[in-house]
Amino acid sequence: MGESDNLAYLNTQPDKESAILVGIQLADTPPDEVRENLDELERLADTAGAMVTDRVIQARPTPDSAFYIGKGKLEELVALKEERRSDIVIFDEELSPRQIRNLENHLQCKVIDRTGLILDIFASNARTSESKTQVEVAQLEYLLPRLTRMWTHLSKQKGGIGTKGPGETQIETDRRLIRTRVVTLKEKLQRIQTQKETQRKGRSEIDQLTLVGYTNAGKSTLMNMLTHATVHVEDRLFATLDSTTRLTVLAGNKRLLITDTVGFIRKLPHHLVASFRSTLEEVRQADLLIHLVDVSHPNFHEHIFAVQDTLREIGIDLKPVLMVFNKIDQVNDPDLLRQVRREYPDSVFVSAWRGINIPELRERILQTLEAGYVSLTARFPVTAGQAIAHLHTIAEVQSTDYAGEEVTIRFRINRRFEESVRKMIQSYQSPVF
Repeated sequence: MGESDNLAYLNTQPDKESAILVGIQLADTPPDEVRENLDELERLADTAGAMVTDRVIQARPTPDSAFYIGKGKLEELVALKEERRSDIVIFDEELSPRQIRNLENHLQCKVIDRTGLILDIFASNARTSESKTQVEVAQLEYLLPRLTRMWTHLSKQKGGIGTKGPGETQIETDRRLIRTRVVTLKEKLQRIQTQKETQRKGRSEIDQLTLVGYTNAGKSTLMNMLTHATVHVEDRLFATLDSTTRLTVLAGNKRLLITDTVGFIRKLPHHLVASFRSTLEEVRQADLLIHLVDVSHPNFHEHIFAVQDTLREIGIDLKPVLMVFNKIDQVNDPDLLRQVRREYPDSVFVSAWRGINIPELRERILQTLEAGYVSLTARFPVTAGQAIAHLHTIAEVQSTDYAGEEVTIRFRINRRFEESVRKMIQSYQSPVF
């Protein structure tokens, strides 16, 4: 059996596992925020296949270094776990290897944190070779400091939440093997990224738009509405992991490539952000980002900040962004929509599911892209056929005038091509103005 077989994914998933959620309320954390975080954690648990029976919250100035929660609250949790016969306890923050080990020794059941839960969902939803590789890298890097805990229990478990991914491996699999595997996987991701860069070069002349947003904001539904595609849509967190690109045509026969990307979430594990950089490269290449927001969600402001924080983390927060507020058909308070319009005066309000205001959105996309164009005029010798043909490929040619041995071309071009086009024109010792 080879190394890759030792680290194969576990796909065995039992029926609903019963789960208890645990969070702490720090001194500077409002109670509502703790409840909202646990609401989201419950949705994540449901997506992973668990049935949440109880929540445990403790107010503490700081997390306990040994157990995350205090010993008194831990004894309450042990009793509750025994009473409910719970299969798993899920903590809302990332736990240290020591905390997980101590908690499992006391609770005698699986203990995972928010990061492990999200990684589990990603492992379940990964479809392509790229996303599966990205998830495995993230899981292995997460697993590395927790090796002893996982190896102690994997032989006793039958799968379930927190055990998918790197898999039920042999005891001799150690940190050296995992590090070697991570290096191999990252080399594979680099090859995939090189292939994707080649594909992107072939379509670089077309304007590119990327959809970003909090998970379950409706990006895939909007993608389908704008492009008449059939991208998978499901009312679940992280239903989309693999970026999908489709072509659409705007007014004036303007072609546009639209890419749907993985959704973001609060406390998105750094392992995942790093592993999915190649997927998020689609965001980096875009001429325009649509930041899609589920305005019907009570915490949509926090969702906006989480997406903006993630964009900053991956270094693409300076791209042109069009804010689009989705699911307006699910908002019963017109005052809320008026308030959001005042906060974001240049935004668009739509219902992707019902097709409301989609024509307005397409027009705003076109206007925003047009603002990124510059008008130029160039004069070529008529013998510069190859350069003239290339200009027709990457620019919107408005007029072509021949006069003797020269041809004057007026055109509009995306600013990202301006420097290279100027150099090409000047290589013919021709003026550009």
